[in-house]
Amino acid sequence: MEFIGQWDVSILLWIQEILRSDTMTVFWKAITWLGDGGKIWILSAVILLLRKKTRQTGFLVLLALLICNIATNDIFKEIFKRPRPFRSIDTLVPLIQKPGSYSFPSGHTSSSFCAAFVYFKKLPGKCAVLALLLAAMIAFSRIYLGVHYPSDILGGVILAYIVSIVVCHIEFKEQLS
Repeated sequence: MEFIGQWDVSILLWIQEILRSDTMTVFWKAITWLGDGGKIWILSAVILLLRKKTRQTGFLVLLALLICNIATNDIFKEIFKRPRPFRSIDTLVPLIQKPGSYSFPSGHTSSSFCAAFVYFKKLPGKCAVLALLLAAMIAFSRIYLGVHYPSDILGGVILAYIVSIVVCHIEFKEQLS
C-alpha cells in the first residue's frame, strides 16, 4: 500500500509541476464541470428515454448512475474515509473549490464510467467510444485539478465496471415499450 501512496503523490506533483498551465486549467475545469453531479450523463440518458428504440438504455444508465452514486458516496467513501490529496500533500494546490467529501473512490469517475460502460455495451459504435473518451477526460480532470489521487480514479473505474455489468444484465421488454 505504501508503494501506491508514493505513486499517487508522485503523479499528482508531476502533473502540478509539468502539465499545469492557465489554458489547460480552464479546459480541465470545463471538463470536470460536465461531470458535476453526473449532469452530462443524466442529460444524455433523459434524451435516450425520449425514443422507444433507446429507452431501455436510457433507463439502465439512470439506474447505473443511481447505484454508483449510492455505492460511492454513501458506502465506500464512508468506509475508507480517505482524505483528499490537498489535505495530505502540503505542496499540492487544488485548482477548484475544495470538495468537502472524502476522496476514495472518485464520484465523477464512477458516474462517468458507469454511464459510458452501459453505452458501450448497449449502444456500441462511435457514440460509445466518445462516451468512454469523455469519461476518461472527466476522470483525468479530477487528478489534474488536485482533488483526487490516481488510485481514487482507478477505484471509481472498477466500481463503475462492476455496476455496469450488473445493470446491463437487467432486461425490460414490455414495461418500457
